[in-house]
Amino acid sequence: MNITPWEKVKLARMAGRPTGLDYIELLFHDFIEMHGDRLFAEDQAIIGGIAFFGDLPVTVIAQQKGRNTKENIARNFSMPHPEGYRKALRLMKQAEKFHRPIICFIDTPGAFCGLGAEERGQGEAIATNLAEMMMLKAPIISVVISEGGSGGALALGVADKVYMLEHAIYSILSPEGFASILYKDSSKAEQAANDMKLTAQDLVQFGIIDGVIPEPRGGAHNNYEMMAKNIKKTLEHDLKLLSKLTMEDMMEKRYQKFRNM
Repeated sequence: MNITPWEKVKLARMAGRPTGLDYIELLFHDFIEMHGDRLFAEDQAIIGGIAFFGDLPVTVIAQQKGRNTKENIARNFSMPHPEGYRKALRLMKQAEKFHRPIICFIDTPGAFCGLGAEERGQGEAIATNLAEMMMLKAPIISVVISEGGSGGALALGVADKVYMLEHAIYSILSPEGFASILYKDSSKAEQAANDMKLTAQDLVQFGIIDGVIPEPRGGAHNNYEMMAKNIKKTLEHDLKLLSKLTMEDMMEKRYQKFRNM
């Protein structure tokens, strides 16, 4: 499917694409959701809990978009507050304690930048996740399923293996924001999308991600089950691969991966 970067942006933002919760239901069983950061509140923009991937117990964390306006308001349009990132880190530390692999699904336009989020330490929460994930003694696999925006995405993206779906995007900010800053004209978002190199195909060439997971013809929204099967193959392969490494080797590879960037 030969489409432009701007068309990929629009495809990644489609309301009909599978969400993190869809993949949790299709890929895992006996999922138990956990709530709250034990500091301030529950953030519905991030879902997290424990589940089984086949016979393997895992921790699953996903940024969650809504299907309609009501759901999007409840999920804050998948823009997490600091308590969402602190909840995610709490679950990751729990996974480390009980020797569970961590699987993250990234799908956010960016972290929420409202006054309350800034007052409660949005930047600190993201920075802490980056530092802690780098040194976490547990295998981590992250998949950008639709839209990965800025530090809000990267806070779940410091992983041993990072993948993107074929028509997902991953960038420092939105094309509209990029155009507003660089060109002083947000209407040039299409040009920005071309210049930003935000597609999965661009980023695998740059070594930012480890691979591209193919989507069904026309996009993931056309066949949820097939998309889930493609992700499942990747997860099975990499979990087996990571299980063969010593913890020291795995952490060193993760460290060098991001130092090289």
